[in-house]
Amino acid sequence: MRVLVVDDNAGFRESLMSLLVTGDLDVVGEASSGLEALELVDRVHPDVVLMDVRMPGIDGIETTRRLKAAHPELGVVALSGHEDQEVVRDMLVAGANGYVLKDSEGDEILSAILEAAGGRALLSPVITPRVIEELAEALERERRRARELEQAQAALVERSARRQQLVARLSHELRTPVTVILGMAQTLAKTPDGPDRTELLERIIARARDLARLVERFELTVDAGLAEHVDLARLAAELASHSPRIRVEVRGRVPEVTLSPGAARRILEELLDNALRFSPEGSPVEVMLGPGPGRVEVRVRDRGPGIAPQDRERIFSPLEQVEDVNVRTHQGAGMGLALARTAARAMGGDVTLEASGPEGSTFLWTIALDR
Repeated sequence: MRVLVVDDNAGFRESLMSLLVTGDLDVVGEASSGLEALELVDRVHPDVVLMDVRMPGIDGIETTRRLKAAHPELGVVALSGHEDQEVVRDMLVAGANGYVLKDSEGDEILSAILEAAGGRALLSPVITPRVIEELAEALERERRRARELEQAQAALVERSARRQQLVARLSHELRTPVTVILGMAQTLAKTPDGPDRTELLERIIARARDLARLVERFELTVDAGLAEHVDLARLAAELASHSPRIRVEVRGRVPEVTLSPGAARRILEELLDNALRFSPEGSPVEVMLGPGPGRVEVRVRDRGPGIAPQDRERIFSPLEQVEDVNVRTHQGAGMGLALARTAARAMGGDVTLEASGPEGSTFLWTIALDR
């Protein structure tokens, strides 16, 4: 058995070589540094290198890594005065076959060399339980990571399916006004000047505006990543000026928040549009702004008939409304709440239904404050 001894302490090297000779091993060389060991291996061709870990210049970890890269069949036994788990792990990752403490019994060091020569591994009994514990923890981390990846994959598949469903339903929702506009335009082309022609033209314009608004809503999520400081109280007051039914109440100090101005405006517009649409004609819609725990809270309260418990999440799905399409009395594609929530979440917040009953519903828009 040909062994090369590498240690920066001359006295300890001498003690090791005496031990190896006593164990009928052939000491073919000694080195005081990693660089010297790299040079000697190519000349003396050892079966095993007994490697000190802590050395000046190139340490035992890097030396082992280079030796194993050049000589994969070479056995390396790490010899250290430390039980540092990080050092143990790094030496094993570098390719060491064994790890033995310098104060170990001579028989343990000799056994580690023999095991390494046979391509096997041996760890000091003092180190082994800790290494096993660390490996068990690493295995558990990998299991958790595998479960997280499985969950992420399942979520990705679900999002893909929902995206396909959304595209199909959106195509249907867009095709309807386009077909109507096209039909009225063809009729208009054959209609002589007069009241009927004017009415058709006005209906085409109205349908085209509705279609343009639907497309604008989808621009909401695209703009969500462009952030600036936004004064929500001022924005609410501005939107409230468009309808005498909207009342704004600011509770406490509401700081400016970092949002996309366009997306913030669209979220509040969608919530207000939903509230106005489903409240009785002439009834008020309230907007309440105030600070919350690490966030700003915007509540929009309507006077609608309320939403049944089984429908309270469904209303946030794309192209969903509580009313059945065959008996619908409120027009719209059912995209407002879905787009509002999507944009709010893209900016680190959320839109939820906080409360609902016969006297109305309250939608809550939360915006996280900068930390």
